[in-house]
Amino acid sequence: MIAEQLAGIRKHIPEHVTLVAVSKTKPVPLVMEAYEAGQRIFGENKVQELVSKYEEMPKDIEWHMIGHLQSNKVKYIAPFVHLIHGIDSLKLLKEVNKQAQKNGRIQDCLLQFHIAEEETKFGFSEEEAIEMIQSSEFRELENIRIVGVMGMATFTENETQIRKEFTRLKQIFDHLHKDYFTSVSFNTISMGMSGDYQLAIEEGSTMVRVGSSIFGRR
Repeated sequence: MIAEQLAGIRKHIPEHVTLVAVSKTKPVPLVMEAYEAGQRIFGENKVQELVSKYEEMPKDIEWHMIGHLQSNKVKYIAPFVHLIHGIDSLKLLKEVNKQAQKNGRIQDCLLQFHIAEEETKFGFSEEEAIEMIQSSEFRELENIRIVGVMGMATFTENETQIRKEFTRLKQIFDHLHKDYFTSVSFNTISMGMSGDYQLAIEEGSTMVRVGSSIFGRR
């Protein structure tokens, strides 16, 4: 079943778009079905669950931390996490840098932007992010690499609104790429989930986070 779902989704995703299978709350045997069907990139939103799956599952998996990350938990995932999606403060970034340094790594990160009309979502405004990027504290961080942006659209049936929010994230990405992160490694726009990833791809997403369409509802 999971192999079929994955194949169906892959058919609709262009080659330049990365599929992150969101395995949060799913038991290892279920996640292994996706692995056996060829999926190697998985996303978790809780540190504890991410660590335990990392320990139990094959080591060629690329693990993404896609949820809100607290500074005091960074150390648990710092040795192995491939990409941190939810960087939403300088404080968190400094801790990621510190732990990456301890582990002799350069940690890839995405800056999370608040594009939704819901108060519950985390993230920078464009102005806050630019202020941080221009700060001397930010320039001193040598063990992190900002490779792109991430955002979540409002949970709504209104496609026009969702599209508008995705367009906004793409504009932020373009602005940052042009003025602050000009290297080719700044290439990721993580937006779009099970319900709206097609729209996200149309609006420029290069990475989609899909859970329930692969593993079924919780």
